[in-house]
Amino acid sequence: MKSYTFFILICFSFLVFSCTDSLKDMGVSIQPTSDAINIATDTFALTTENVFVENMTQRQDSFLLGSFNDAKYGTTEADILAQVNCPIGFKFPPRSQPDSAKVVLYYRTWFGDSYSPMNVNIYEMNKSTFQYTKSYPSNIDPSDYTDKSILLSNMIFSAKDALKSRTDSTSIIFKLSKSFVTRFFPDTTKSYYTGESDFTNNFFKGMYISADFGTATLLNISQIDLDYYFHYTYNKLGKDTVVNSVITFPANSEVRQVNRFLHPDTTAIRQQLNAKPNVNYISSPANIQTRLIVPLRRIKSRMLTAIGNKKLILNSAIIKVEATELDSSALHLPMVQYMLLIKESALTDFFKTNQLPSDTCSILASYTKSLNSTTGLYEYYYSFNIAKLIANELKKASYNKTEPDDHLLFRLVPVSVKYTTNSSTGTSTLTSIKQQPLMSAVTIKSGQNSTSPMRLSMVYSGF
Repeated sequence: MKSYTFFILICFSFLVFSCTDSLKDMGVSIQPTSDAINIATDTFALTTENVFVENMTQRQDSFLLGSFNDAKYGTTEADILAQVNCPIGFKFPPRSQPDSAKVVLYYRTWFGDSYSPMNVNIYEMNKSTFQYTKSYPSNIDPSDYTDKSILLSNMIFSAKDALKSRTDSTSIIFKLSKSFVTRFFPDTTKSYYTGESDFTNNFFKGMYISADFGTATLLNISQIDLDYYFHYTYNKLGKDTVVNSVITFPANSEVRQVNRFLHPDTTAIRQQLNAKPNVNYISSPANIQTRLIVPLRRIKSRMLTAIGNKKLILNSAIIKVEATELDSSALHLPMVQYMLLIKESALTDFFKTNQLPSDTCSILASYTKSLNSTTGLYEYYYSFNIAKLIANELKKASYNKTEPDDHLLFRLVPVSVKYTTNSSTGTSTLTSIKQQPLMSAVTIKSGQNSTSPMRLSMVYSGF
């Protein structure tokens, strides 16, 4: 009897389980197939290539000076053409006499060998000068502005003061000649400082600062001043009293400066780097970028095939740019900290008009490190989600009743960024983005990499 009761309980349990499972299935089966949401994933191979950049055009607030040779990314040479700002409305006091003048280069940091000697020359810009509102490229020709016939000063020194001979280890002082001091002192009965344009066009056009030897150091110049010392005499209680004074002519944002960058061995470096299809290269300033070619029309076709006759929604479209060949040597180039992925067609206007990143044009990413739980190793990369950008391209094509472009061309550009913090809320807002004017570089896995090629990973749905 007990065995019979136990048998009945087992049969009843099976019956309850079967009914519950059938109800679950029924909930799905009664939903029309056309109402089901299709979720799909896909991966698309990207084509990548090195792009060697001739110049960039932007206003800077710091400047490189010197030369550095890197075996992988090539040689960077940097010099400076700078106007100085006059004190508008200033007049020398009566009975003034000139004493001396100096140019001071201030720097807090440098890149390269601290004790490598460099010879810096300062020439007067005696042929032409800059117009404040005009844009100037970083490969500007100094011979358009100076014939180098007026050498104001020169000095041999190293970034770090090995002999402890300088009172300020973060500045270099160039004493200017007596002839310059005399010539720079204007007629005291006239005002030469009625406006910056009058000063730069008619009195002092500016300076050309260059280093003519040394390939191991680049100074990061944060400030350039021309200091002019004079004294004047006035009568005090029946006696002549001498007052020593100085007037500073700074190279600041109210006038123009251009940092010239040259890469004299580009041809050899191009052949060297293009011979390595597994990787691509990015370095600054104005040196090498990477082009990404995204197969837009093929992406559209594959997505529409996967979702059928449904409305398409892009959930994510991730490009993971993996860093490789990480250099641990003492003089390796600093890693690119911020990278901009930007449509190639928008590249020039973006920086020229001081735009900020947008989902339909450009996307900013920072250098990221994360631990791979499978391998136990750290990965270094930049990650870009271009879902909104692709959706916008498809929407524009649909609106115009045309097919989207066959491919989208992007550029990976190293940039410097500036954030402003709200004092009351503590939130930071991106306020400025420029092409990186300082030394930085990264080697990345290419779209043709044999082990981990660069690709676009997508998640999308149809409903």
